[in-house]
Amino acid sequence: MCSRYSLTSPPEAVRAYFKLTEVPDYPPRYNIAPTQPVAIIRQDFKGQHEFALARWGLIPGWVKDPREFATLINARAESAAEKPSFRAALRHRRCIVPTNGFYEWTGRAGHKVPHLIRRPGAALMAFAGLWEHWLGADGSEFDTMAIVTAAANATVSAVHDRMPVIVAERDFDRWLDCRGGSAEGIGDLLEPEPADLLEILAVNPKVSNFRNEGPDLWTPVAPPDAKLL
Repeated sequence: MCSRYSLTSPPEAVRAYFKLTEVPDYPPRYNIAPTQPVAIIRQDFKGQHEFALARWGLIPGWVKDPREFATLINARAESAAEKPSFRAALRHRRCIVPTNGFYEWTGRAGHKVPHLIRRPGAALMAFAGLWEHWLGADGSEFDTMAIVTAAANATVSAVHDRMPVIVAERDFDRWLDCRGGSAEGIGDLLEPEPADLLEILAVNPKVSNFRNEGPDLWTPVAPPDAKLL
């Protein structure tokens, strides 16, 4: 599961990396949590990359009352094509989620240690995502999203058995192109990131509280068991 991540690169870097025409100003976010508004990149009707905001926690369009529907923050790559909550989005509404790293925890309850998983230097990455548009009978509407996950690679398996699917830059267009209305031809993208491209750092325990923010959350700490990493 991926339940917390970061986006700390400035808007100019996101615009350049994802080949966007426009990116609104935003502050660095070190502790993004479910139900919060998050940045996604999707394809517009002209086939161009588009920056948008969506709430983290996918709500399928067929849900009558979002207040009575469980928050779906992750979609398993192995079953998304069959799950009623995800199969339409996998065919028609794929997105990528810009990020500089995600978190997982180890240890027993009350003593859990957060770990930041990222590319060296906190380089930008792109999670595979799915998004939905919900329209209520009263005219209310909003977009939501979920992060696609796969089995952990050799690096991440030291702290968790799942990880977000990370889309390589060369594959952005293929993942985002939903004009064919099919999930065929993208199966090879739903694989974990090569293990040698990621690093894991034990970081400030304050990240465990989603209300905490700021660069000090990335302060490295000594892990309780050095053999874990």
